[in-house]
Amino acid sequence: MPSMAEGVKIGIQECQHQFRGRRWNCTTINDNLAIFGPVLDKATRESAFVHAIASAGVAFAVTRACSEGSATICGCDTRRKGPPGEGWKWGGCSEDVEFGSMVSREFADARENRPDARSAMNRHNNEAGRVSITDHMYLKCKCHGLSGSCEVKTCWWSQPDFRVIGDYMKDKYDSASEMVVEKHRESRGWVETLRPKYTFFKPPTETDLVYYESSPNFCEPNPETGSFGTRDRMCNVTSHGIDGCDLLCCGRGHNTRTEKRKEKCHCIFHWCCYVSCQECTRVYDVHTCK
Repeated sequence: MPSMAEGVKIGIQECQHQFRGRRWNCTTINDNLAIFGPVLDKATRESAFVHAIASAGVAFAVTRACSEGSATICGCDTRRKGPPGEGWKWGGCSEDVEFGSMVSREFADARENRPDARSAMNRHNNEAGRVSITDHMYLKCKCHGLSGSCEVKTCWWSQPDFRVIGDYMKDKYDSASEMVVEKHRESRGWVETLRPKYTFFKPPTETDLVYYESSPNFCEPNPETGSFGTRDRMCNVTSHGIDGCDLLCCGRGHNTRTEKRKEKCHCIFHWCCYVSCQECTRVYDVHTCK
């Protein structure tokens, strides 16, 4: 459980990093079981991303806990071996991402057993998050030899930094596939499934995110959609992207104020071994949405 809680936490932190310059910036609400408020009630691409990154976070944290030995029911992955490469041999602790994904699947998919479209969407996006970790596993190596030479290397399978997963899933968010809901009559009753809305695009794979409802614009506060609006948000006056003052402020314009900040400056390295710095006051322009 501590690993799963840590996984959800790093998933939320990564969401807030990836969306820091967008109108919806993955804001959480204190003292509320629905930590994102009503934002996730609709089957939007924001919901798709949150489910994927949270599911990936749980798989990542559980896998890392196993390899570090802090979880007693799991350990290293002994299956990921095989013939060594030239100049290296297997060693260290290969991370058991299959176990981490299994725990994440049981945790994140436990409530997604209904025969409706939203459960189908959540299951797909949860799995896309987990698959992203499996697809980014890489061979990590450590050198051995006299005076730091690399005569022999021991290598093991390792997860990437979670920022790599966040960047990858953000790309998947930008290219998410819009779906439509279809109803089928089966022996157990009506079952909803998803199919791509646009047949001239390639169908989504297991690594793609899917959604079937449009997102609100998040420009103005709206308790029903969970939007906090963008008033008083800092914007980038030189950017033409979504973080720029034109788009982030939804055409309302922006205010500019100056702000003084104390920073370390004129740092000098002294032999041996410390750094001395002076303290400088610098003036910055801060732009916020009206």
